[in-house]
Amino acid sequence: MNHYHYKCSQCNATFSKATIEEKFIYLCPDCGKAEKNRPLEGVLLIEYDYAAIARKVKAAAILDLKPGSFWDFPWLYPLEYNHKSFTKTVSQSLAKLILNQHPTLIQKIDDRQIYIFDDSRNPTLSFKDRASTLLALKAKQLGITEIAAASTGNAGSSLAGICARLGLKSHIFAPAKIPEAKRLQIQAYGANIYLVDGDYDQAFDLCLELAQDKGWYNRNTAYNPLTIEGKKTAAFDIFLSMHGDVPDIIFIPVGDGVIISGIYKGFWELKQLGWIKQMPKLIAVQSNGSDALVRYLQSRVFEFRAASSIADSICAGAPRNLYLAARSVEETAGEAISVTDEEILSAQKYISQKMGILTEPAAAASLAGYFKLRREKFIEKNDRIMLLLTGNGLKDLASLECWNRPVESRSIDEWKAYFDIK
Repeated sequence: MNHYHYKCSQCNATFSKATIEEKFIYLCPDCGKAEKNRPLEGVLLIEYDYAAIARKVKAAAILDLKPGSFWDFPWLYPLEYNHKSFTKTVSQSLAKLILNQHPTLIQKIDDRQIYIFDDSRNPTLSFKDRASTLLALKAKQLGITEIAAASTGNAGSSLAGICARLGLKSHIFAPAKIPEAKRLQIQAYGANIYLVDGDYDQAFDLCLELAQDKGWYNRNTAYNPLTIEGKKTAAFDIFLSMHGDVPDIIFIPVGDGVIISGIYKGFWELKQLGWIKQMPKLIAVQSNGSDALVRYLQSRVFEFRAASSIADSICAGAPRNLYLAARSVEETAGEAISVTDEEILSAQKYISQKMGILTEPAAAASLAGYFKLRREKFIEKNDRIMLLLTGNGLKDLASLECWNRPVESRSIDEWKAYFDIK
């Protein structure tokens, strides 16, 4: 079945699925490059026959669906859904892979109602399950049994957990300073983990080299086009959970740039289908210590700087999907801003104590970005705001220790004395 094709995001060359998938090509065959400490060039996108889909499927029918089961949109994913292999290798796995079915919450922040898209309740507790799920399903259809990924923690634990559910083997490359909770989660799922004495960018490059040599399917973010496809599912779940009335502005934590470009692609596709009239403005939020996108949009020149931040999940000196992330901001009339680690930790504390949601620092960056733009008067009174929460706080206990003091124990008699009980 040929319901999709691949298109280069830079040179616009198009390729059949056979050309790309049968030879396990990841970047554009004409202009693709994966160089050390550089954004990827020739990132491939997947396109569908949107006019044909719009004629067959109407938004009213889609709005009856629940979030969390992206395969309900089979014509918008690169899976062979009309082939017997779908029944044998995919449909049997779906019950194991359902994402959070109630992702959108409403919270009051100051005098404004804010929509919260909480992906900290997915199967492995992060947004990265969206890409890992689609990619693992594709691997099963292609007869692949081993998948590799470079990760600061969440993509690795996501791939490890999803592979464990589907009986696949995973190989995870991570920087040696990965948060302990994420390292343990990866190991607990039975993955092979390889810690690199270096940063995420070095782990990414090593994973590319070894996966190619060993013949493993590569999940590296942006490098594999299905990572963008998987992350666009968030746009569809926002559309469903808000009954087609999407927000005006969405704050998105940005590291490598795949989440924001995936969400952009999802809304772009909804617009192509005529199901929404206007795309939300996308606000990219980065840490001051990992702000390559912010700097690139100011200068239009990429300059590598080693990244450092309490928010490890958005810590990338060379965002591999930099160019598509920049396009996602610009084409939605959005903004790219940076916040301090102190602002991120303050936002993490606020989300925990005011909303009852435990998030990791990268997720809390979205709220820190909102507070910053609110101060700068970018947000209008009637704008409907959404914050993207991308990972659970239990994945990074060290960050919680930054603002939670140690608790001392006392004897029963001492506590009675403390409460003045005779």
